[in-house]
Amino acid sequence: MTVTFRKFTFDGNSLQYVKTFKYLGHIITDTFSDDDDIHREIRNMFIRTNILIRPFAKCSVDVKIILFRAHCICLYDAGLWSRYKTGSFNKLLSCYNKCLQMFFGFKRRDSMTLILFDFGLPSFNTIMHNSKVVLVKVFVVAPMLLSDILIVYCRICVCFCLSLSLHTVVFISLVA
Repeated sequence: MTVTFRKFTFDGNSLQYVKTFKYLGHIITDTFSDDDDIHREIRNMFIRTNILIRPFAKCSVDVKIILFRAHCICLYDAGLWSRYKTGSFNKLLSCYNKCLQMFFGFKRRDSMTLILFDFGLPSFNTIMHNSKVVLVKVFVVAPMLLSDILIVYCRICVCFCLSLSLHTVVFISLVA
């Protein structure tokens, strides 16, 4: 099903519709799929790991664990992912395991479970679970904060609409 919208203009210039855009680091697509954002995270995880490998190759394991936790486990927007292909998710899982093996110098056939257990690092599934739990806690614990934000937003919208026209003022008073 194709949906068409009116052309929007700003200062006499016509605005174009885009298929994807980035907002606060999260890639949003017209299909609301999170696959592009997962692929962005895969690239970033490999980049962060490769940046850390050479300068910290001779550091102790304790230092490497701290570095890996700080730079390679940070999947901040993973809690927002809900619509993705299983293949994309499995590629991210594989990326996490490969980055862990590369950074600590393990071979491909070494046991991931043993590596994670020895270093006290979380598994990929644990990271994903925790990111979703944290997101849910934010919305459960902070409902007052969200309502305060909505009230401020509505006040701004009302002030803007009041400046548009008298017809808008009548509409706002009917809604309120």
